Amino acid sequence: MTDHYTYRITWSPEDGEHVGRCAEFPSLSWLASTPGQALSGVRELVRNVLADMQASGESPPEPLADRSYSGRFVVRVPPETHRELVLKAAEEGVSLNRLVSARLAG
Repeated sequence: MTDHYTYRITWSPEDGEHVGRCAEFPSLSWLASTPGQALSGVRELVRNVLADMQASGESPPEPLADRSYSGRFVVRVPPETHRELVLKAAEEGVSLNRLVSARLAG
């Protein structure tokens, strides 16, 4: 299987090492002294889990990169926040959607 999964390497002050994680397998992680070793370790771990899943007939999670996205999602906010955002959008002469989208992207 082609590896399209999403990996992230962060520093763990608690462990004093780099941590490799895979977004599609949130329960997996790999600690290593270098970022490269953390990435290699978590990728190998994911390969092993995928092999185990295939052997047992389980379906692996779809990679985030391979999914399609509509560009829409609904967010509930308190009425006061909604009002403030509408006022800010009006002051800037843009739609509420454009204002919120720009803030999320920034």
